[in-house]
Amino acid sequence: MDFSFYRVFIIAGVLAVQFFLSTRNNKYWGAFLPVAYIVFLTWMLITNHIDSAISYFLILLLGLLFLIAEWSGGRKYLIEKRKKELEKMKIHDMR
Repeated sequence: MDFSFYRVFIIAGVLAVQFFLSTRNNKYWGAFLPVAYIVFLTWMLITNHIDSAISYFLILLLGLLFLIAEWSGGRKYLIEKRKKELEKMKIHDMR
């Protein structure tokens, strides 16, 4: 199996965890992975695992774009879930 095959599963797992954290009641749980991602990439830049500052910024922006998109999707999912629960409660109260 190819190494990039494992990367795809790791990335999918991280995005799934990001979505899960974003659907928690406290919205700040969704900020944990983006902050950890910034710290990790900065550490990679300092230890010369990333060659240039331009590649650092491009990787950082691309990763943050996906993480923030998952955060936004998770928050929207939570809001919709709450609305549906409230509607069910109102319907049940009308009976």
